[in-house]
Amino acid sequence: MGILIENATMVQFHPAKVVRGTDMYIEKNRIEKIGTELKASLKDIKVDRIIDAQGKILTPGMVCSHNHFYSALARGIVADIPPSYDFVGVLQNLWWRLDRALDRASLHASGMVGALDALRAGTTAVIDHNASPSFIRGSLGNLKGAFEQCGLRGILCYEVTDRNGVEGRDEGIEENREFITGQESDTVLGAVGAHAPFTLSDESLEMVAEVVSGTGRGIHVHVSEDRYEPSFSHHQYSLSPLERLEHFGMLDEKSLIIHGVHLLQKEQDLLCKHGSFLVHNPRSNMNNAVGYNARLIDLSNTAIGTDGIGSDMFEEAKCAFFRSREERRDIWPDHIMYLLDNGNRILERYFGGTFGRLEPGCTADLVLLDYDPPTPLGDDNAAGHFIFGLSARYVDTVIVNGRVVLDEGRFPFDTEPIYREAREQAARLWSRMNEIKP
Repeated sequence: MGILIENATMVQFHPAKVVRGTDMYIEKNRIEKIGTELKASLKDIKVDRIIDAQGKILTPGMVCSHNHFYSALARGIVADIPPSYDFVGVLQNLWWRLDRALDRASLHASGMVGALDALRAGTTAVIDHNASPSFIRGSLGNLKGAFEQCGLRGILCYEVTDRNGVEGRDEGIEENREFITGQESDTVLGAVGAHAPFTLSDESLEMVAEVVSGTGRGIHVHVSEDRYEPSFSHHQYSLSPLERLEHFGMLDEKSLIIHGVHLLQKEQDLLCKHGSFLVHNPRSNMNNAVGYNARLIDLSNTAIGTDGIGSDMFEEAKCAFFRSREERRDIWPDHIMYLLDNGNRILERYFGGTFGRLEPGCTADLVLLDYDPPTPLGDDNAAGHFIFGLSARYVDTVIVNGRVVLDEGRFPFDTEPIYREAREQAARLWSRMNEIKP
């Protein structure tokens, strides 16, 4: 399928580049040509769709580098949740009860809502980390169905942990392995999920490491989100959390280390040594009051995720910027654009090819923004427009893998039944939570 976009203002936020009055031709899932008056040069090629951008901004799609779609139905939750006085209490009283209450129907509804919301926000890829202890086997295929129905690109994994017993741990390991080896597609791949080192014994970490080694995929794991984990790790194992992961051979270029708020300097050096990614989730960190890693910008590879608070990367990037300013860090909008763009480097390590660039040969994950800048927009201030001007409300059209999935704000299917079903599933989910003790 060939798509011709005419008269666009191409804006690449990192490295910053603004080009006006430009056409782009997309063939299959790649950017084929960029130039002016391309229609004439394509006269011998069948063009299935012509989009007159009318000067709208054409930009690479954004990547949410860590999410939990299973939490999508927690929005506005009304359930019997005891007061939580620390981070572990939040896990025990809320999230570890909600994930146990999930079933096939509620997880699918969560996936659909998460995918629709992501695309509406101009997020074209989400790296998701699932936990549904009462529905483990088949859960990743369930989520994959939601991603593909909506047209969202993704990398999925299941959270392996010891907290649901040996059977739950083993099922989680097999769910990761079977999804990677037999259920992936061109746009939805798998990683190897684990909750956090503090909920995994050495025996369990060794089993996870076998899947990482056998599949060639990276581990996707929370590490040192709160002060509790490094203290626990040193007390129980005489190693830091990342030293434990390195011991089992699970730090490499595909590793996704989530949060890392309380990493030691030697652990940050390990990340740089192995080329692993740290994923910063500023809104979640603020919501859980776990702190701030002041050395984020010093790492070789840092990306941005939401940890389940939607998939709006405009909001998340702004929070990353303002939180850093509050800490009086010497971080500027272009630094945040670099962190946001790093999500594309993760995609490249998993999918291959080139992402996040407006160049021939690159993957066609793109967004049209109906933003009329009130001040000059150029290479030197594009990042400033992103942080202080742009938002998800300007998203007009979204293209994923060369296919239009959101067309002038509309999906190609009726979303009302999806949200109606989600509301019904949310009420049932909250009710089941009340039957589960912390």
